[in-house]
Amino acid sequence: MAKKKSRPLDNEDDGGAEEEEPDFSDPEDFVDDITDEELLGDLLRQKPKETDGVESVIIVDGVPCVGAERLEKLKNVIRKIFKEFGTIINEFYPTGEDGKTKGYIFLEFKDRSSADEAVRQRNNYKLDKQHTFQCNLFTDFDKYDNIPEEFVPPPAQPYKDLGNMHYYLLDDNCFDQYSIILDGGTTTAIYLNAVPEPVEIAKRERWTETYVRWSPRGTYLATFHGKGIALWGGEEFRQVSKFSHPGVQFIDFSPCEKYIVTFSPLVDQRAEEPQSIIIWDVRSGLKKRAFNAERPPVWPVFKWSSDDKYFARIVEDALSVYETPSFGLLDKKSIKVPGIKEFGWSPTDNILAYWIAEDKDVPAKVSLVSIPSREEIRTKNLFNVADCKMVWQKCGDYLCVKVARYAKAKRERNDIKYSGIYYNFEIFHMREKGIPVDSLEIKENIQAFAWEPVNNKFGIITGEPPSVNVLFFQVNKGQAPSELKRLEKRPCNNLFWSPQGQFVVLAGLRNMSGALEFVDTKDFQIMMSTEHFMATDIEWDPTGRYVASCVSWWGHKVDNAYWLWSFQGKCLKRHSVEKFCQLLWRPRPPSLLQSTDIKEIRKNMKKYAASFEVQDKMRFSKASREIIEKRQKQMSVFTEYRKRMIEQFESEKEQRLRLRGGQDTDTLTSNENDFEEEIVEFLIKKEVIPVDD
Repeated sequence: MAKKKSRPLDNEDDGGAEEEEPDFSDPEDFVDDITDEELLGDLLRQKPKETDGVESVIIVDGVPCVGAERLEKLKNVIRKIFKEFGTIINEFYPTGEDGKTKGYIFLEFKDRSSADEAVRQRNNYKLDKQHTFQCNLFTDFDKYDNIPEEFVPPPAQPYKDLGNMHYYLLDDNCFDQYSIILDGGTTTAIYLNAVPEPVEIAKRERWTETYVRWSPRGTYLATFHGKGIALWGGEEFRQVSKFSHPGVQFIDFSPCEKYIVTFSPLVDQRAEEPQSIIIWDVRSGLKKRAFNAERPPVWPVFKWSSDDKYFARIVEDALSVYETPSFGLLDKKSIKVPGIKEFGWSPTDNILAYWIAEDKDVPAKVSLVSIPSREEIRTKNLFNVADCKMVWQKCGDYLCVKVARYAKAKRERNDIKYSGIYYNFEIFHMREKGIPVDSLEIKENIQAFAWEPVNNKFGIITGEPPSVNVLFFQVNKGQAPSELKRLEKRPCNNLFWSPQGQFVVLAGLRNMSGALEFVDTKDFQIMMSTEHFMATDIEWDPTGRYVASCVSWWGHKVDNAYWLWSFQGKCLKRHSVEKFCQLLWRPRPPSLLQSTDIKEIRKNMKKYAASFEVQDKMRFSKASREIIEKRQKQMSVFTEYRKRMIEQFESEKEQRLRLRGGQDTDTLTSNENDFEEEIVEFLIKKEVIPVDD
């Protein structure tokens, strides 16, 4: 209840009555449904906790014992070593009777996460030959002090049989699977790309809330939900595991599917424990490590080595490389790279490539570094550089650095404006001694670049509409890249290589109306020129036999469909789907065949092709036979019905004669001579397929 106000002494016009303030107390039946967290969330997060003074304290053992005259120097060294993990708000150096430090110290950080990071990265840190740090949290001492004398093994967890997660690889006909999202994102379906018609394997409503993603080797299907990620697999697509991460919007698998990275950009960065980016173990479902996100967020945050042993990210003027399964910094420290802009791993080797921007009179530079030795195995200085993009060839044989060079640069406030832009392609030969570098200059604007996945060719789209040209080059040992073919004035803005090489699709997506050209780069024959109007996406299947063109509802609100083509450009199926959104082929793991085995198979391809053609004809014949049997069944039903009606007609003849006064009217109008027979012939289908000798 609010207290009464004192009546002003100079108020003589109120008749002597006292005024009361309104009553702000709640009524008896009032229910307070607003929590303290909603009302005072920011303040409650800053509320001191009982453990605040302890959880952020670490103990560092193995520190040199020094006297008072060298203590300040020691403190400066310690601060320099630990400052990168956060502000040190307190430090204590115990000393003995002789005034020397005792060899261990106490450091207090501003929060628990900074202390955890300091212990993780500075434990076993080698200061010099005689001193190696042993770092522990202050709270760990109680935990270690209460360890029982007798070891009690943890209870064994029952084995969970997930079934055959790679059953799809055992298909006799090697048909691939693909997923589609339809109905504006509310329905997800999995199909087997069978011949002659795709077969539905699974279809579920609300399977995902946004989109789906296959793991790199096709073992898992990931779906997105408000509370986290779910992984599905096996013949019936049962839920294999789930990872709780509210608000997750992006995920990334490691190449060998051992780990999955989830990213929730909406998480509060002020929380004590990092929650924006979490790395999980896929098989066990355990959380391995968490990180805070940068502002603005960049995705993917981490890039993985091909064997899952390392992952890395760019921090301020440094490249942080982490190792698994410890998830700590490699050698306890980042690689100092002032001015680093971009980096990438080799698809097959533990080699990092990164580039550094120009800095006044210091030129830009591309460097190749071997991990874990950190040995710099190749560098290349670049001049007049506005930007760089690095593209690895899938087999790791080559690295292309697309360099945008300028003729003039003008600084305006905090920005630099470039003019006279032209392009250079720096090709690194990774398998040759000394890693030689070839240069290729292109004066026109570059729209797209793509390596042939398994050979030594690459394609470039240059120019602006309507003068768009497509150039194909071949990389040669000891020589500059040679131009193989130039296709002029092509309606395309993207090129998509088959996963097996040789064949490429030139596509004019989105604003170029969906023009498609299928090219065989063996002799640069244009096998087919066609169109899928307003196509937004092109997706090759993992074997390079089929390609899908899509008009996604996410990019275009009408004519949503996906069409399936052969690699030669023959349209096999046209599927118009209401509010179709996404098509993704299920990946396949790397082949276990050696390169010699693959060469032998290609050598004998004609022998295998004959048996494959017989199987294809049998499949189509089976489909035709099913249609014929269905028609024969319908004809049999009709014949039986006709027979019954004729018998009924004959049995009712006496009744008709009696009703018509004995007059037989059944044959009055039946004159067979009034009918004429005409034979009509027309062409049903004609198809010509050229077969190479």
